Amino acid sequence: MSDNTGGTRADDPWNTIDDLWKWLEADQPVGGREGLLLRMLKLSEEVGEVAEAVIGAIGQNPRKGVTHTWDDVEAELCDVVITAMVALRTLTPEAREVFGRHLARVAGRSLGGGVSGRA
Repeated sequence: MSDNTGGTRADDPWNTIDDLWKWLEADQPVGGREGLLLRMLKLSEEVGEVAEAVIGAIGQNPRKGVTHTWDDVEAELCDVVITAMVALRTLTPEAREVFGRHLARVAGRSLGGGVSGRA
């Protein structure tokens, strides 16, 4: 079910994550334990792309100069979130519930009047 932005089932991001997970599982070149580990490693790759975009946005590499924008950083951060959600879905079909419970715990300890107010 597509919406008019080109996405699928955007009313609930977990529906789209499930669709992405199914798509990846259908064409997975490496399965089993190795496939699972590779899915988790993909998250490190995406985090590296955030670092690359930040370095490029501030022009930290004098050889390359400014190569990215802060919009690029935003997009790479979104890729990290999506990749993490797909990785969680790979571990459990109850990813939505697992994430919801964990988010509630983090919010409770962070926003529930704790001493430091930090996660």
